[in-house]
Amino acid sequence: MELCKEGLLMADLPNSNAVFASYLKGLGYKKAIIPNTCPDCYTAQDFCIDNPEGKYLLCTGSHVIACIDGNILDAWDSSMEIPTYYYYKEKRA
Repeated sequence: MELCKEGLLMADLPNSNAVFASYLKGLGYKKAIIPNTCPDCYTAQDFCIDNPEGKYLLCTGSHVIACIDGNILDAWDSSMEIPTYYYYKEKRA
């Protein structure tokens, strides 16, 4: 509902990148780009293996994947999707 409210305020669809980004930034998430060292072979599964702790939202060209403590949480097996950037929240000291 909060994402829909953000979309209404921005006069855009709640699943648009601009609305999604604004909503996450409002929750304290930061955006990071995945290095382009292997643009067609670094999968969501690889990301989760490399990041066994923390909460991340991986973004592909058309999908968002949750990675929590090294595990993919999604409605389908998106482990072979290629993420291009991600959102994360820094741990409090």
